[in-house]
Amino acid sequence: MGDFNQSVILDAIRRSSDGLSRVELVDLIGLSPQAVSNITRRLIAEELIVEAGKTGSGPGKPRTILRINPSGRYAIGVHLDPAVMTVLLMDLMGTVLHRRVRETPIGTEPEQIIDAIAGEVRALLEESPVDPARIEGIGVAPPGPIDQPAGAVVDPPLLLGWHRVPLRDALAEATGMPVLVEKDVTAAAVAEIWAGGHESTQSFIFVYIGTGIGSGIVVNGEVLRGASGNAGEIGHIVADPNGPECECGMRGCIAVTCDPQSLVREAERLGVLSAERHRNGDIADGLTQLCAAAEEGDQQAVEILSRAAVRTARAVSVVANILDVDRVVFGGPFWEPLANRYLEVVPSSLLDFRAARSIHPVEVVSTGIGDDVAAIGAACLMLERTLGPRAERLLLAL
Repeated sequence: MGDFNQSVILDAIRRSSDGLSRVELVDLIGLSPQAVSNITRRLIAEELIVEAGKTGSGPGKPRTILRINPSGRYAIGVHLDPAVMTVLLMDLMGTVLHRRVRETPIGTEPEQIIDAIAGEVRALLEESPVDPARIEGIGVAPPGPIDQPAGAVVDPPLLLGWHRVPLRDALAEATGMPVLVEKDVTAAAVAEIWAGGHESTQSFIFVYIGTGIGSGIVVNGEVLRGASGNAGEIGHIVADPNGPECECGMRGCIAVTCDPQSLVREAERLGVLSAERHRNGDIADGLTQLCAAAEEGDQQAVEILSRAAVRTARAVSVVANILDVDRVVFGGPFWEPLANRYLEVVPSSLLDFRAARSIHPVEVVSTGIGDDVAAIGAACLMLERTLGPRAERLLLAL
């Protein structure tokens, strides 16, 4: 209980843009003044918070403001995408201090890629003056599916040969640091909680558009991970019963109608893109060209993106109806070129599909974190696991 109360106080201070006094913490959290005083004293001793001046007007003793000490703890985040890997160092307030990006080694051999990640981590530490003792560890966000209890990656579609690869243990051995593994879409949701701003809502869906499409789910401030860490898989929700056949045996799944590769292939089939129009079949370049064509008024390009946006809204509405959330956040490495068209189409389409539309609205927004959302989320994993007010902290070991 003491650890949980400490994490609640730390989280409240972190979320306050101007800091909080001990009196405000008593009113906000409901603990006794003595308990708040004891916990804040301990947090100051651990250099997680600092006293940042006094405030007050009128009668009464001025109040001491408590703020997070950004350099109190750090974490490393790794986003393993089949095309590009991003490694970054982040402080306790979510500020990225150092960042390295490189192409994922060709061939997708697990040992080769794990060695490359470890090499980037070592290079990152050499570039930074941060005391390694203050680094909580490494969070890694690969594509799913994953076996979270085992820290293993299990047959992701675009990392061939990755059958039950023990990524957590292998990277821990290679770096000598604690490692957590979480699939990329869940890491993105964690980033939105930790670094998405002080107005972040407590219940939302993070729709992650990368090489594939998935969702991270947050309810009442906690990420829903599921039994194995794979909650939020929306790729096999049927959005178009007349659509192309999916490897799962159904037709028109999100995975074959709305992912960037599917959009580029449809654009090629309809002649919007030619084989020469984007570099060597590169999906990112093809998607950029498709979205540019739509902005320039190419009607077929507009229809391709609008259909995909409606299909995506249909899939998201299934999750929104089940969980009754009040926000949908879009992000991921392939989101930016799609943003303008999707933010025009998705809100109204989502309204049509929602059961509770007459009771409360659902806000549809872009993440403010940017393309590195999964890597930032991976770093947040370590901070959230160590310092966040997780309900599991209240469970007693038997």
